[in-house]
Amino acid sequence: MQARRFKVLAVRALMIVALAAFVFQAARGQSNYSKASVSAKTTSAGTADDANKSDPSEVAITLKAAAEAIGLARWSGVGGQRLPEVDVINTMEIWGSGTTYGNGQSNKPGELGPAFKTEYHAALGYNPPAMRLEMTRTSSGAPVQGGAATQHTIEVVRDKYAWNESEIGAGLVPGKGTATPAMASVNNRLLQLWILPYGVIKAALAAGEKTKISTENGAKVITFPLSGPLAEVMVKATLDAQYEIAKVETRTDNPALTDLATETEYSDYADHGEIATDVKSPGHIVRKQGGHPVLDIQVKMLDGNNPYLVFPVPENVKNAAAH
Repeated sequence: MQARRFKVLAVRALMIVALAAFVFQAARGQSNYSKASVSAKTTSAGTADDANKSDPSEVAITLKAAAEAIGLARWSGVGGQRLPEVDVINTMEIWGSGTTYGNGQSNKPGELGPAFKTEYHAALGYNPPAMRLEMTRTSSGAPVQGGAATQHTIEVVRDKYAWNESEIGAGLVPGKGTATPAMASVNNRLLQLWILPYGVIKAALAAGEKTKISTENGAKVITFPLSGPLAEVMVKATLDAQYEIAKVETRTDNPALTDLATETEYSDYADHGEIATDVKSPGHIVRKQGGHPVLDIQVKMLDGNNPYLVFPVPENVKNAAAH
């Protein structure tokens, strides 16, 4: 245990020193889509006839407070000298359990689909944007697809590619598992990455002057557009009294993208790390998609120490995307 603690602290120290030369910034993955700067901007694009523009200083202050609230941003000191604030998270893993719900295409808004007891494991990174979501779902009623009582799925996305794995790393080595292209799921899977609290802050910074701050019912609200393949999606994030992200809503005016309309609530923030790191995560995540409940997860553990995670794209997935 002591050896593991020393290793974690050593990695964190090296990471802080390496990053300290950079001003606190969002992940380049989101900004690579938009070709925009990801630094917290302090210049205003507002004009006298544009009353809806937020004060850029308020935007910067609010995003800084939100980042610090969950341990995404840190001030560090080396040799007694105070260094710039930096974004200390690029990769992480989240483990949880709870309930997921089957596709409710025929359901009325708000109506529950088939429920599944679910073990949830998400491995994610923001540069490049990537996520591997592994779930084991057990039906609480009728058997799931194929007549089996238990279903194990591994869904992956990286940049513009999406695929399903029969086992982790499938399709990279001949004879080792199967990688099945799932290109139609790219946007949906990328959205899951950017609406996590960490992704919201990074993407809000990447949006620059398009990010706005307002107040609703006494709570700070951050609104901004995503970019790249999600450019038609607007994000609205509501902060709680501690500046933690309590609710994230996504909307689009494109009728072809209605499945990207989501509402996610985050609560019970705490340090869920096996070893305390000051990185906080929500303890409870509840999500609706297109008005239908899809996820209700209790977070058991978080590794926010930038674990080594890779998301190589199998050649057959690249070939499928090219056609």
